[in-house]
Amino acid sequence: MSTTKTKTLGIGKMLGVALAAFGFAFALVPIYRIACEKVFGVRLEQGPVQVRADAAARQERWITVQFDGGVNSKLPWHFKPEQTTMRVQPGRQYEALYFAKNEGDRAIVGNAVPSVAPARASGYFSKTECFCFTAQTLQAGESRDMPVRFIVDPDLPAGVKTITLSYTFYKNDAQTAALNVGKAQADVARAAP
Repeated sequence: MSTTKTKTLGIGKMLGVALAAFGFAFALVPIYRIACEKVFGVRLEQGPVQVRADAAARQERWITVQFDGGVNSKLPWHFKPEQTTMRVQPGRQYEALYFAKNEGDRAIVGNAVPSVAPARASGYFSKTECFCFTAQTLQAGESRDMPVRFIVDPDLPAGVKTITLSYTFYKNDAQTAALNVGKAQADVARAAP
């Protein structure tokens, strides 16, 4: 193979690589746009007027949040929301209170399990502080207000007008048993001479 032919072939390969790199860089813009819109749900082609109109519409939007609460049959607690509905504006933080009372004759540990309906709204409802994040201990006869702070995401689908936040409290058998064993041992230690 001649040196001239090798040089020509090498230059041809370099030009091919350069053209491929240019084509790939040129294609990145539409690929990026498609990825943002289809995968991440971000629209890139909104002009300033459209952005202002969207922001104004979001500020005028109101959602009704309904509250519900109950207990599992093994848990002798009374548990309910202190208000059943609240009008909220997406993007702002709100607080709701639930009331719980241990109607049993000993301390009991309970865990609250939340649910949000409709299911398509659950990804847009964020609890920033909630009694459901940790186990709750109520002594016999003790009652307590339990707050939940939440934000409804402004990107909530337009068709959703009402969201229901519901909690069910369950008895935490393991922690309740450990709590009462510890109390019994402390009572025995105090009674010993």
